[in-house]
Amino acid sequence: MGVPIVLVHGLRVSGSMWRPQVDLLVEQGRRVVAPDLPGHGARRGEEFSLGRAVDTVLEAIDSVGGRALVVGLSLGGFVSIATAAAAPAKVAGLVAASCTAKPAQSLAQVYRIPAVLMDRLPDKGATLNERFHRLTLRDTAADAVLDGGLAVEAATAVIDAVAEMDPLPALASYPGPVWLINGARDHFRIHERQFFEACVEGRLLNVPRAGHMVSLDQPVDFTRIVSDAADVVWVRELGVRGQGSMESDGT
Repeated sequence: MGVPIVLVHGLRVSGSMWRPQVDLLVEQGRRVVAPDLPGHGARRGEEFSLGRAVDTVLEAIDSVGGRALVVGLSLGGFVSIATAAAAPAKVAGLVAASCTAKPAQSLAQVYRIPAVLMDRLPDKGATLNERFHRLTLRDTAADAVLDGGLAVEAATAVIDAVAEMDPLPALASYPGPVWLINGARDHFRIHERQFFEACVEGRLLNVPRAGHMVSLDQPVDFTRIVSDAADVVWVRELGVRGQGSMESDGT
């Protein structure tokens, strides 16, 4: 059976971006859910806040039994870190991908200005975003991203909310195992050493031939990392249960 897995998507996209991972993980017999965050996918039009995003992840964890490996990319990585800090007992392990940059600096520099400029376009930049994904992702990966829609209208509010987060103390407060994953070509690697050092029990992995959308650039390699993390966490879960059983038996 193994530990359940909750996948948390990035900015503007939706849970559909995880289709390659969901297909591969389900083939392995794993329980996987990929919810849409507020303002994204099936929840477009809803107001985004970091608190509501964390609540969404916690609801997804509860739907698969109340404890899970949480995997997030970019925005989803920041949300997953916040979730682990808010409810460590529900997060059996954390995979945070493409998010090892302090949001107050990186989001302001990389995302806020383009988001404001695209907000002025008649379609809020939807056409530009779709063309970008078509150009930078293989066909099946682009389809996985675009099938859930692009919530371009949510970008500014999301950036403003996440930019106020300080992920380093949040990581430091989480006692469980953490995998920090980056594409080797990702611009969000700039503070990866600080993120790694903040973890109580951290691992830092860089995936060759991958950029910011590492799960889609190298879906098989990324899924293998998630599977390995899930196996590590599951062995630990079994060990804790076994220890609890022996204690209850008085041995």
